[in-house]
Amino acid sequence: MLSMADTQQADEQVESAADAKAGKRADRRTAKLAKQISAFAESHGGSAEGQLAHIGRGRTRIALVGANGEWGNLVADSFDSAKDAAERAGIALQDDFDGDLAAKVRTGPYEWSRMAGIQIGGPANA
Repeated sequence: MLSMADTQQADEQVESAADAKAGKRADRRTAKLAKQISAFAESHGGSAEGQLAHIGRGRTRIALVGANGEWGNLVADSFDSAKDAAERAGIALQDDFDGDLAAKVRTGPYEWSRMAGIQIGGPANA
């Protein structure tokens, strides 16, 4: 028969194993984000800058602006994961998405038609 101390120790070992597994999973997600950021930078002029923003439920948006002005977003499970992925990818992070970073964004006909569509009956959101 197990004593209370033996049961507690077994519970702690199970929790420790679960935490380690979750940590490995989070590290894989962070590594995948870093690869995606690097691929974005490479395909959009060889470099990129980014800005991190909390979007709710613990998640963080990584807004990216390539050297050629193209932009995109990725979502990370946490702020720390987003920051770590950006650092692994070697991109500069800005505090805000305004000023110099916003001025680098290049929008095309698609973005303009979507923005106008929301206002004046353009293409429907699909």
